Amino acid sequence: MIRIRTGGGVVLLALLPVTAAALGGCGSGGPGEDRPAVASPVPVVGSPGFPPTAARAREQLARLKVAWGEHWETYKREEFGRTWSDDTDAPGGRNGCDTRDDVLRRDLSELRVGDRNPCVVLSGVLHDPYSGKALPYSYRKASQIQTDHVVALGAAWRAGAWAWTPARRLAYANDLDVLLATDKQTNYDKSSKTPDKWKPPRREYWCEYGRRWTGIKTKYGLAVSPPEKAAVAELLATCG
Repeated sequence: MIRIRTGGGVVLLALLPVTAAALGGCGSGGPGEDRPAVASPVPVVGSPGFPPTAARAREQLARLKVAWGEHWETYKREEFGRTWSDDTDAPGGRNGCDTRDDVLRRDLSELRVGDRNPCVVLSGVLHDPYSGKALPYSYRKASQIQTDHVVALGAAWRAGAWAWTPARRLAYANDLDVLLATDKQTNYDKSSKTPDKWKPPRREYWCEYGRRWTGIKTKYGLAVSPPEKAAVAELLATCG
């Protein structure tokens, strides 16, 4: 309560508490932006059976088309559409939340979301699969967390996405099967490299990384280069 003295006496003003609901917001808008409430967003799930088991991934890898990358010089990020679109039929699409929020809700632990709009993640902790780092996240602070396309957009382009329709490229860019929350610097180091050029520094993740890589390439009919195929086989060999 605040007392303000005026010429006519004292006026009492009540202060309302700031709650998580007041901070709610989905997508790129600020927490104070007027957005419709999302009572219960669709659970964040990927495709059934993804990533494939190690045995299944080895079978898939053996069947992938082997070819050198093409059209690398024509790649532009804009070819994959607007960043974090909910308007696709890929896993996680059309659930009322943008893709980045879906990834954070799926991958962070100690999760706290908005009361009014549970799309938005207010805080949590990422245990980065690539590096093993524990990274705190807060909606109000700069974060060391980025959203990584496991098979990067540039790598997908070179492997066949250059021939896709815009709608298929948009779906790929927002497919939860393709995405992981990761450490920013590690993601920069990875860039659009294939496994013959970059592997996660945390070797304990090599098996799952190989499974995810193979599953994504199979799902979207993308080719692998000869060195890439050998490197993925090396990843899968760590599965036992």
